[in-house]
Amino acid sequence: MRLTKNHWVWSVMLIVTVILCAVILILHFKNWISSDNESLKLRSGFYHVEIPYSDLDSVLLIDRMPPMERLNGFSALEKEKGVFREFKDSLTNKKVHVFVDNISQQKVKLVYEDSVYLYFNLKDSVETINLLDDLTAKMNTLRIPN
Repeated sequence: MRLTKNHWVWSVMLIVTVILCAVILILHFKNWISSDNESLKLRSGFYHVEIPYSDLDSVLLIDRMPPMERLNGFSALEKEKGVFREFKDSLTNKKVHVFVDNISQQKVKLVYEDSVYLYFNLKDSVETINLLDDLTAKMNTLRIPN
């Protein structure tokens, strides 16, 4: 007589876990950027930031990010995503959001709400430049007095 048991519950849990991990990897794989007339929305997996254009102070293109301490997030191959803290601001505990798809390319540095930083780029550098131009144009149209 065989004493084998069907452990179908564990098999289902294993399959669900693998599918969930694959979905989370796909959500973190790239930056999902959307914009409307009032704000810019950046999403990468669990990380989400919405920035109204009226809160933008400056938009710059930089080659390197300053050294930062990772509070949470991840780095994989050319990707750097999560919430960081700059070393020079360790006393104020200001959080910096990073949505970088390709660390070796130029990054956009957004400064909003007077002193909050956000760094991002896209896998394609041309798309990053086009988005930078769009953000600069929207920021400049908001500053022109009527």
